[in-house]
Amino acid sequence: MPTAVSNVRAAASAQALAHFEARLSFETDCWDTHEALTSGAPDFVLLDVRSPALYAEGHIPGAINLPHGKIIARRMGVWPDDTLFVVYCAGPHCNGACKAAVRLARLGRPVKEMIGGIEGWRDEGFDLVTGDAVFGAAIPEVA
Repeated sequence: MPTAVSNVRAAASAQALAHFEARLSFETDCWDTHEALTSGAPDFVLLDVRSPALYAEGHIPGAINLPHGKIIARRMGVWPDDTLFVVYCAGPHCNGACKAAVRLARLGRPVKEMIGGIEGWRDEGFDLVTGDAVFGAAIPEVA
């Protein structure tokens, strides 16, 4: 008697390969993001798309706070068009990173979601830093 797992047959290997390779083009995980950040030469910009208050309570070192609703062409224009953005929010119960990814993709920007968000980062045992969100010269303020 088949179980709930095997009741629906697994996809053919070619279909599974296409599916899982496609997923990797849309998302990354906390471990790979951490490794890239600690290498000293990350090849992406990490965006914390939560509110400035949540960012101040704890965020990933090196992340720039840019709430998803503030992702607009003028702000993103400070980076070259081919800059890869990795976005994260609170975690699996939050869709802020997905909203940010949609906004970036609509602007024609390469984007990946860091699955797990802050909760996944903590689950891996990685540290957060605290402090106020600082947009600085890298991200122009827009009314």
